[in-house]
Amino acid sequence: MERREFFSSFTRPFRREERRTPIYPPYFHSREDFERCLDCSDKSCEKVCEEGIIEIVDGIPILNFSRSGCTFCDECARACELAVLKVEEKRFLPAMVIDPIECLAWHGTICSSCRDACLDRAIEFVGLFRPEIKGNCTGCGFCVGVCPTGAISVGRVE
Repeated sequence: MERREFFSSFTRPFRREERRTPIYPPYFHSREDFERCLDCSDKSCEKVCEEGIIEIVDGIPILNFSRSGCTFCDECARACELAVLKVEEKRFLPAMVIDPIECLAWHGTICSSCRDACLDRAIEFVGLFRPEIKGNCTGCGFCVGVCPTGAISVGRVE
């Protein structure tokens, strides 16, 4: 067990689990297209996801960033037998947001878990204790699972 996992295990019982809008893999044209996923028997998108973040919920693939993030590798789109997910429809996901009330750094504790995990270097600290997400955030979600307090979530879904 890594140090961050150890310390975040203490905060898990206090995390707010809210019902959030599902985040779909970043390869679709319209949300209505996901209704066709109900006819898919193989669910190959979930099987080929190298990061293991695609979960099938009520027959539809959604992303769960608690384990890892999306590398935008295109494998789920290539494996989609019903063409719900298409490489041509590739897009960034909604940018992440940091809740200052939940964030350790905003409360004076030195923590840079989110910045360390960000592949796009989209998290910048103003001073030592104020992380902010910059405009180059792709919404990959790597910062979500490493946050020990669950202060990072997907921003507004359009």
